[in-house]
Amino acid sequence: MPKKDSHNTKSKIVSAAWSLFYKYGYEKTTIEDIVELSATSRGSFYHYFNGKDELLNTLSDLFDSKYEQLADTFKKGMTAFEKLMYLNYEQFNLIENSVPIDLLTRMYSTQLTASGSRNLLDHNRIYYKLIRQIVIEGRESGEFVTDISVNEIVRAYTMCERALITDWCLSNGEYSLCRESETILPRLLKGFINN
Repeated sequence: MPKKDSHNTKSKIVSAAWSLFYKYGYEKTTIEDIVELSATSRGSFYHYFNGKDELLNTLSDLFDSKYEQLADTFKKGMTAFEKLMYLNYEQFNLIENSVPIDLLTRMYSTQLTASGSRNLLDHNRIYYKLIRQIVIEGRESGEFVTDISVNEIVRAYTMCERALITDWCLSNGEYSLCRESETILPRLLKGFINN
């Protein structure tokens, strides 16, 4: 199977799984449901995943697909700050309205266990590459300070996003993740912007 078809098959399975998890819940979704909605086969499913639990770690893949789409929709002339705020709002809106909080919590908890895959921190993800690219653009245009490294800015931004999501999960979604981020994230980013 060509690599592109292979990636598409895995993406179809991941997309179908998360759609079903949101609609019916994780426990009520079966592998058969996922295979049927993704229009793939059980063999394909088991080629990529050992079982349904392994799909919890694919949420970052779903997020990265969204980041790829969003990167193509930047308006001409957007500043680095505007790009970061736009990405954050759109992604947090997706999380708030399309990802069941119990699954997000479960996925985050797997990242904390010693045996779990820490794919949220994988700097080869599209997410990290895109944030890094925007920060570099901001530095090159003079928008961002140069006395703090690109890596430090990326780390602070991504850490803030994870902290916001974690607190939202701990609070069981009692407030709007998007609105909270619109208040806190600009305050963080202000420390990296030239006056």
